[in-house]
Amino acid sequence: MQRINFTKMVASGNDFVVLEFSSSRVLGLKRLAQRLCDRKYGVGADGLLILEKSKIADIKMRIFNADGSEAEMCGNGARCVSLWLKSKFIKIETRAGIIEARVSGDNAKIKLTDPKDIKLNLPIKVNNRTMRVNFINTGVPHAVIFVEGLDKIDVANLGNQIRYHKRFAPCGTNVDFVEVLNNNAIKVRTYERGVEDETLACGTGAVASALVMSYKLQVMSYNKISVQTKGGEILKVYFEKIKNKFENVWLEGKAMIAYKGEYYV
Repeated sequence: MQRINFTKMVASGNDFVVLEFSSSRVLGLKRLAQRLCDRKYGVGADGLLILEKSKIADIKMRIFNADGSEAEMCGNGARCVSLWLKSKFIKIETRAGIIEARVSGDNAKIKLTDPKDIKLNLPIKVNNRTMRVNFINTGVPHAVIFVEGLDKIDVANLGNQIRYHKRFAPCGTNVDFVEVLNNNAIKVRTYERGVEDETLACGTGAVASALVMSYKLQVMSYNKISVQTKGGEILKVYFEKIKNKFENVWLEGKAMIAYKGEYYV
């Protein structure tokens, strides 16, 4: 057997296994992610974060979901990595672009790439009903749906149907159900693509939900929105809105190292 040294990290209830590249060569990364993220026979996590050397940033982060698929970006994962590196200011290379990060104690704040592909009120049919869905890409694709009575929504079932809807083929989408609390606060539950279930939080989903809310409500040109996650933590999303575009988008919240260990292959 071969031994892999890993770090288990958590950000807002989103949990990850973090590996340096030298530890990940024993298996194909897709298979390794499936085994490590398995909550019965592995470490158990929403995703696997592989850290590699980068020529254009301080480090390169690759993100593998629990099902083995590779994602372009992960907001909470990037916050975990920035804390793992123990550096106050870093730049992280991802498939979605360069992510800036600032760390203070257990608080990690990241600057995302500028969001794109904003589409509002897309009609899609689910369960023989037409729904109005908003779409935005905050490094990864997100469908954002505003609801009342968020706690009663069947996120796993409805989220799965929207995630695989032909409107979002072939890549699919993450799905965020959002309840507006006031002009500066929302509550969000997210069905994550790749995990294929609801998670306790989603960083890029929190950002997507906050930006779409700002877009639809036409709140002030610079704002901070608090996002209540299912895990209980309040994430903060900062941004500038210039006409119909968003710039200088930041996500802030806590991250932690849960434990370190050895996994045997």
